[in-house]
Amino acid sequence: MRARVFPDYEGISAAVAYVVAGRLEEEPSTVLMLPTGITPLGMYRRLVEMHRSGRLSFANATFFNLDEYLGLAPDHRASYHVYMKDRFYGLIDADPARVFVPDGTAPDPEAECRRYEAAIREAGGIDVCVLGIGRNGHIGFNEPGAPFDSRTRVVELSESTRKVNASDFEADRAPERAITAGMATIFDSKSVLLLASGTNKAGAVAAAVEDDVSESMPASMLRSHPNASLFLDEDAASALGGGLAE
Repeated sequence: MRARVFPDYEGISAAVAYVVAGRLEEEPSTVLMLPTGITPLGMYRRLVEMHRSGRLSFANATFFNLDEYLGLAPDHRASYHVYMKDRFYGLIDADPARVFVPDGTAPDPEAECRRYEAAIREAGGIDVCVLGIGRNGHIGFNEPGAPFDSRTRVVELSESTRKVNASDFEADRAPERAITAGMATIFDSKSVLLLASGTNKAGAVAAAVEDDVSESMPASMLRSHPNASLFLDEDAASALGGGLAE
């Protein structure tokens, strides 16, 4: 897993946006898997700017979201449907028929997970998967202990993850479950870009890069991926040993 360190968050955002844009320019029908949270916001802003300047079209791309809270309607203000529409999909020329987000209100969540996996297969698989990393090393909503061979499924969210996300919900009560792309689903992506910013991510980054590859540290799985890159600011890289980052 190649690590690239940048002076600050804006440096990460620009670099990752450049990689995504370059892939789309080479192959307009690229299939992307995208995250939510704070970390990717700078990347989304820059991609939107490229589109608005006429330099980049997303019209032929296909988009899959990593996850969605179970039980949240698509129009709930804290849903990832709304997050992505407000911050990215609604600001570019994405084809709505090519935008996929798990349905958190599906009457049969297990069937929804199977449907989502089938949609990914029908799209030809994920070309580029962009990820953040949680403080406990989770990727998507794959918490510590997530099986490396898992596919899109319903998961229980850890208390630490729910606390981080609590401010998005009334009475600071985040949902307890979510639908997430599985570890194997992520690993099957042709290219993986993992972003981390801030000292609060430094411990997870160091464990993922330097400790044993283990299901207790989900992001460590990416060390076996043939084309995974880590984009860090100096704070997120601060716990790494010497010689590991470019």
